[in-house]
Amino acid sequence: MSNRSHRNPAHRMLNRMRREGLKHSSERASTMPATTYHCVLASTDCLKLLGRLPDRSVQLVVCDPPYNLDIAAWDRRTDYVEWALAWLGQCQRVLAPSGNLVLFGGLQYQGAGGGDLQELMYAIRHQLELRLVNLIIWHYRNGMSAHRFFANRHEEIAWYARTRRYTFNLDAVRIPYSTEVERAYLRDPRLNAETVKKGKNPTNVWEIPRLGGNALERVGHPTQKPAALIERLVRALSNPGDVVLDFFAGSGVTAVVAERCGRHSIAADRDAALPDYLEQLRARLAPEDVAPREPCESPEALFARLQSAARA
Repeated sequence: MSNRSHRNPAHRMLNRMRREGLKHSSERASTMPATTYHCVLASTDCLKLLGRLPDRSVQLVVCDPPYNLDIAAWDRRTDYVEWALAWLGQCQRVLAPSGNLVLFGGLQYQGAGGGDLQELMYAIRHQLELRLVNLIIWHYRNGMSAHRFFANRHEEIAWYARTRRYTFNLDAVRIPYSTEVERAYLRDPRLNAETVKKGKNPTNVWEIPRLGGNALERVGHPTQKPAALIERLVRALSNPGDVVLDFFAGSGVTAVVAERCGRHSIAADRDAALPDYLEQLRARLAPEDVAPREPCESPEALFARLQSAARA
């Protein structure tokens, strides 16, 4: 083992747990649920929803908040950072000990009242107990041109964990090597053949195309994210049967991905069009060979059904 591994607290913890015959939450076994439960709430304020959720009840929060750029009424606040800290603090409360939060944003500072990701990350570091694990760079080739600065071709995703025992399923999101590269690596005696066959770590730079105007997934929401992007996050940072929460649900893509991946979901948005967006998206990305989906009228009903299923 390298000296670098010895100095890394995460490596030390994993090695200690393995010596003691314990499994880290990132290695725990999971099975697909017989039924997945999904709650969709339109015209709903995020703070009111979060106040209804039990402590430590959610495994993954996918958060693509308004950036306070004044592009619409829902994107205009004078107390942005204070407001964001209120829902981020609630996220900290509802996250399970192995839970994760992913926060979309940008680093283009536009003023003290803006929704710049730097401002939120600074506030999280100094006022909350969430732990930054990675800053993921979502890179795409398509985008708008620019003449007074270099054209943007990426966005940032800050991945936070509730504790050091966070869930991380690397094998679920590995990228296969090309046939030629895999053959070359398998000939190298220094490399583990089993790991080579699983594929490579995607790293923290992800090249996933943005949704073009004619994309099959496009349902009309202005900030809709690609299903492939959300699916990598869901598969890596949660397990089948976990609860995934998105209270800035937009197009509803997180709920559709959760269904496809065997997770339960709570999706909410102030936009009354959320159910319509979600049904369009579900029809275009129809899940195949997944557990039956059962709608729940409220988060309380969802958790009650989960408790009932656990007792059965």
